[in-house]
Amino acid sequence: MRHVDVAVVGLGLSGSAATWVAARRGHTVAAFDAFEAGHRRGSSHGHSRIFRRAYLDPLYVELTGRARRLWERLEAEAGRPVLERVGGIDHGPGREPERMAALLREHGVAAELLAPADAAARWPGIRFTGPVVRDPEGGVIDPEAAVTAMARLAAEAGAQIAHDLPVRDLEPDGDGVRFRAGGETWHAETAVVAAGSWIGPLLDGLVPLPTLTVTQQQVFYFTPREPGPWPTIVHGASPESLEMYALPEGPLFKVGEHVNGTVTTADTRDFTVDPAARERALGYVREWLPGLDPDVRSETTCLYTMAPGEDFILDRQGPLVVCSPCSGHGAKFAPLIGELVADLVEGGAPIARFALTPPGGSQASLQPYGHRRPFRRSH
Repeated sequence: MRHVDVAVVGLGLSGSAATWVAARRGHTVAAFDAFEAGHRRGSSHGHSRIFRRAYLDPLYVELTGRARRLWERLEAEAGRPVLERVGGIDHGPGREPERMAALLREHGVAAELLAPADAAARWPGIRFTGPVVRDPEGGVIDPEAAVTAMARLAAEAGAQIAHDLPVRDLEPDGDGVRFRAGGETWHAETAVVAAGSWIGPLLDGLVPLPTLTVTQQQVFYFTPREPGPWPTIVHGASPESLEMYALPEGPLFKVGEHVNGTVTTADTRDFTVDPAARERALGYVREWLPGLDPDVRSETTCLYTMAPGEDFILDRQGPLVVCSPCSGHGAKFAPLIGELVADLVEGGAPIARFALTPPGGSQASLQPYGHRRPFRRSH
């Protein structure tokens, strides 16, 4: 039997971050992914995700500030950029621009609140009908570059990293967790399950998870008519409408809907783009993004794992840490997720909003797991 302090299941953004931080703190770590490095079956592939401070929720505004500083740390330690700082804009009544601008300023973000004419003069390729919030700290994360950087730093800190090696038969025991991987039996004092849309099946019968809904989403790529700086965009045309998002990715511009995907599972999704979603994206580009050529250049699918209320799930039960920063907006927090998970590994308390509460149970039943010996820490 092979022994480690921490086993990490899943090597997307969250799992890679947890592996990096746990190894940096001095734990012995083994991390596993069921598929090859850079695979496109989950939620961490591709080269663009929005980073933004712009939320209408004070908790997430505060957490994005912590995450931004950690992205800077990752870039410094990795010696390569992973976050392009292009700025971001939010508009439409569904985004409550006046309230959002005030909340950002309360958290130290130098947000601007622009009249639609002023915004149109600054970004002529976008149509506006009301106030616009500019978040100067917004940008574009390259998730594949980030995963690669965190995995390399984790390996340099001593972590064992294995791809194409599914974890099976997770079984808590009196000293931690036993499991099978690659024909071997492993034992870890703590197992971090960061398996994205596979997390429900992996933890079935082990941890009382809330209802998680897996959907296949799609995104579409368009060519700008004129070169020039484009910000990231989040648009809520009305309080009742779906939010649209858009962001630059290399020479193209990516457009997608937040939610509204097809319900599926991680293993049964069909990777087929919904024609109705394509038509909605085309209609949106024609109406709101006149600076783009309204011909789809390429398209792809990815997975969302939606939790109730679109909050994250980051908590511990016994020797298992549940790491599901899901609901379609977790990528921007990745290095902070690594820190929060490592805190849980070391016996820390979860953020209350992200804690598990089993059906018919109480928060008291989910106290941090007591280790037989203290973990080592490095400085």
